Amino acid sequence: MDTSTAPGRRWRRGARDWVVDLAMFLLAVGFGLMEAMDLSGPRHAVQAPETGPELPVWLSATEQLVALAGCTALWWRRRWPVELAVVLVVLSALSSLVAGAMLIALFSVAVHRPPKVSLTVFALSVPAAYVNVLIWPDPVVSMLVFLIMGVTLQAAATCWGLTVHHRRRLVESLRDRAVHAETEARLRAERAQHQVRESIAREIHDVLGHRLSMLSVHAGALEYRPDASPEEIARSAGVIRESAHQALQDLREVIGVLRAPVGELPQPTIADLPQLVAEVDDVAGRVELVREYTGTVPERVGRTAYRAVQEALTNVRKHAPGADTRVRVAGGPGEGLTLEVRNGPAASPDTPVAVTGTGQGLVGLAERVSLASGRLEHGPTGAGGWCLSVWLPWPHERDASGSPGDRRGPRR
Repeated sequence: MDTSTAPGRRWRRGARDWVVDLAMFLLAVGFGLMEAMDLSGPRHAVQAPETGPELPVWLSATEQLVALAGCTALWWRRRWPVELAVVLVVLSALSSLVAGAMLIALFSVAVHRPPKVSLTVFALSVPAAYVNVLIWPDPVVSMLVFLIMGVTLQAAATCWGLTVHHRRRLVESLRDRAVHAETEARLRAERAQHQVRESIAREIHDVLGHRLSMLSVHAGALEYRPDASPEEIARSAGVIRESAHQALQDLREVIGVLRAPVGELPQPTIADLPQLVAEVDDVAGRVELVREYTGTVPERVGRTAYRAVQEALTNVRKHAPGADTRVRVAGGPGEGLTLEVRNGPAASPDTPVAVTGTGQGLVGLAERVSLASGRLEHGPTGAGGWCLSVWLPWPHERDASGSPGDRRGPRR
């Protein structure tokens, strides 16, 4: 249905509509004049007694006034296309002078209404054409030929209107599709921005959280042990200074990436685990690294494993200061990479906790592991410590190049 002719919708005729409506009005009037001239010729000269007496003057004048009214009504064909077409079809059965207005009305119905409605009105016009042929027979052309000519004109007007109708629907569909595509593109861009922001937030949490937790542990140790020897105080102050310097460097890198038009955050790999463990070792407890894997770990798997160990060690310093920790990394291609970070209880029950966690670190780590198609398990141990275990898929080298291989997880 054409929204411009919907009931209750105020429609204003534009300049193009005025020109089209005037052309349609003049065309209908011209068609009626041609029919009037034809009626004054051979068709109207049929002699009695076959066709009876000629029409009275008043009846002929009435027919012309009705035809003029039908042509004038075309100015409102957009507002009431179906009603006007039905009235003109009925009148066309009695008078040939409204045939032009009737054809234009059929065209308007086909343009502004669904095909089912326009075809129904066209079906009504066929018997009207037959009645008109019976009332006004042509002495030269046979009734069948004259009927076929009339129905052909009506079908042509309807088909033309249907073509315009479908073309308009196609244009509207393409316009809606373009708007929909633009909306989808905007949503994809917003989603990509949101994912980038989440990635940057995770990196900031992982990198700065690790550095700042070391600062907190050493500052807490100095506060907890004011009687420490000058060597221990100097050592802790050096660690605090170095950790603060590294935190500032990491922060500068993150801000630099945010300011750059194109770039990525610096990403560690599993080869950086020894350096990570060396930084944490002997800060508030001993950290042991056990590596039992063979082969070259894929970059994405190694990056996820590094972040998992980093988050686990940060939590150890937060919640179990001074606890001994064991980091074990094992696996191989096709078997998967398994890492386990297990720590004992805090060195002393009276040791102050560095900071109070919110649990967001484990939530972000679980999301990171899930994106890598891995599994994360964590929980307390029987000895009063904590254990974090992660399994990550590590396909065969031929799998990474596209060849089939064993992509199953570790055997249980």
